[in-house]
Amino acid sequence: MTGVITLDFDPILRLGESEIRAATVLLALVLLAGLLVAARIGHLTPQPGPYVPAPGLALGDLPFLALGIVPGAVIGGRLDAVLLHLDYYLAHPSAIVDPAQGSLGLALAVPGGVLGGIIIGRLVGAPVDRWMHAAALPMLFVLAGGKLTGLLSAEGQGLPSDLPWATAYSGPGPWQSLAPGVASHPAQVYEAILTTIVLTVLGWLLVSGVFARRDGSALLVAVIGWAAGRALVAFTWRDAEVLGPLRTEHLLLAVVIGGCVGGLARLRIGGRPARFRLRA
Repeated sequence: MTGVITLDFDPILRLGESEIRAATVLLALVLLAGLLVAARIGHLTPQPGPYVPAPGLALGDLPFLALGIVPGAVIGGRLDAVLLHLDYYLAHPSAIVDPAQGSLGLALAVPGGVLGGIIIGRLVGAPVDRWMHAAALPMLFVLAGGKLTGLLSAEGQGLPSDLPWATAYSGPGPWQSLAPGVASHPAQVYEAILTTIVLTVLGWLLVSGVFARRDGSALLVAVIGWAAGRALVAFTWRDAEVLGPLRTEHLLLAVVIGGCVGGLARLRIGGRPARFRLRA
């Protein structure tokens, strides 16, 4: 196939009689690395309080925060998938809660995870604003690395394309894409690159002291940047257009961005709500 990148490998790792997708292994490593980075940044982030020097955030908060993040992301991701395929789920409402059917979507999984973490953090008395600050870069790292794992399974392939960097998959797979042998936009790579750019810019802003208040606004900016990049990439997706050139994903991401902008306005202009107010 001329002018495209043809990927020919076995996406399944075989250990004796056991089989596991290579993408699953890599994704687990990305999640573990993200958790370790979050723990390290949390350790370096001072707690609110009268102590000088202030101790770092308590790492014992992380398991409790994860208890909110994971179900929040799953619920948000499932809602995303239902809205993307609303006609089907209206006809088969019982499938909405069937874990063996369908998938999860990132557009609402990310804010769902954030909200879940905030709720549990509030319940256990964790300094939510400081943990949101600490989680901004690890979240972007996980989102970028997670999208790259799609290369190992053909998941996230975009519209057919004859560009020199278009990708096609040969071999039996199994591949997580329809018509994997058709040269297409590597949309998952586009999103990983744009998310990495957002991570780099946000890291520079953090080092520059733009988010010195540690009020959680860094995480909101991270979500806005990621969502904007994902919206650009969504123009290369195979999903149907529902409003002019826009897909359903664009509408969901617009809601996410609007919610984060509203949160930033409340923090930066209207004053922080009591539940995020720092004690020091």
